[in-house]
Amino acid sequence: MSDLFEKAVPLAKKVMDYARDSILVNMRFLDMALWGLTPEPKEGLNGFASDGVKIYYDPVFLLRRYKEEPAFAVRMYLHILFHMIFYHSFRFDKVDGEMWSLGADLAVEAAILELEIPGAALSKDEEQKRKLRLIKEDIGSLSAEKIYRYLKNFQISVKERKELSSLFFMDDHDRWKPREELEITLEQWKKLSERVKADLKSFSAGKTKSETLEKSLLEAVKERYDYGQLLRKFMVMNEDLQVNDDEFDYIYYTYGLARYGNMPLVEPLEYKDSKKVKEFVIAIDTSASCRGPLVHAFLRKTYGLLKGEENFFSKMNVHIIQCDHQVQRDTKITCQEDLDYFLGHEKLTGFGSTDFRPVFTHVEELLQKGEFENLKGLLYFTDGYGIYPKAMPPYDVMFVFLDNGDPGPEVPPWAIKVLLDYEELESEMR
Repeated sequence: MSDLFEKAVPLAKKVMDYARDSILVNMRFLDMALWGLTPEPKEGLNGFASDGVKIYYDPVFLLRRYKEEPAFAVRMYLHILFHMIFYHSFRFDKVDGEMWSLGADLAVEAAILELEIPGAALSKDEEQKRKLRLIKEDIGSLSAEKIYRYLKNFQISVKERKELSSLFFMDDHDRWKPREELEITLEQWKKLSERVKADLKSFSAGKTKSETLEKSLLEAVKERYDYGQLLRKFMVMNEDLQVNDDEFDYIYYTYGLARYGNMPLVEPLEYKDSKKVKEFVIAIDTSASCRGPLVHAFLRKTYGLLKGEENFFSKMNVHIIQCDHQVQRDTKITCQEDLDYFLGHEKLTGFGSTDFRPVFTHVEELLQKGEFENLKGLLYFTDGYGIYPKAMPPYDVMFVFLDNGDPGPEVPPWAIKVLLDYEELESEMR
């Protein structure tokens, strides 16, 4: 341990304590979240980093920056704290790490700048605000999820990405990947975020400068579901024609063969009950706002989750209905070959306005004609904006649309709303 490091530690600790106390004075709703992170000096770090439990800082680096800009410590503390309450570190390993880090930094700085916290202003703020205004004009709000998709979709140049990284960089994210030994888990940070979200209402009463913070918190605490698990709701119990190994006694079978030649005492059951997809409906919103590669990617994603033997019956009855303001086409799928042909050759039709009701009317007509024996459910892939039926149908309904970084449109109380991450479809669109 160097002499310079030892001398810097006591003073750097006072600076970190002062930064924490300043945040508590100005933003009391962050008290619980602040105590969730413990500052710890680390020699040779040459910066700041956090793993969701501690804030690691280089005392020598901190004092140098503090001398240049006294607000640096407060700003850094806030920056790292917001990363945690927005869950940025817990999503790092599920996306493009470099782009996600940059998007997360932009989102955090946007939230801090909007709040105009006393004692947290830096010399680079005006340039940051200018860049953020330009991005906000394109995407509306500045949550990390929306900024991430903006950076991915607009294919910004390497030069521009480096400029943004340099302007918004505050802390290293190399400790972000979740680890089992972390003392503070995702669920614990979620509780802290819920607390911040609730307390923010009283803090921001009569104020209009916490939009990014509110939207980022809303994004952080909203429920996320595994699409594959939800698809299991559409499995139905039925007899599957195959050897039932679970209920077959091999002792009597082999004894019979040995004792009587080719005469087994017990034959294996040639069927067994199993939960597999047999009958359901996939409705595709082909309105102007939901088309092309995204739809095909959704179908491939759904097909990929269900196509294994453990999920599909050898024969099935699946209807893929294309609809905008009216039903454009109904394709019946009875086997995997039909589905393969549809994905490879079928063209989408429609692209008018959106009305969900015709699909439900069409399915009701199919039920009356006896087209389904036991229809379990309907998946409706859409952007969510349209006219919903008022009556609850006699089967499960799941509205699936892309997660755009906001709560998405409301759906009827009898339906399941699923926000599908754009990243989940990315691989299917390549």
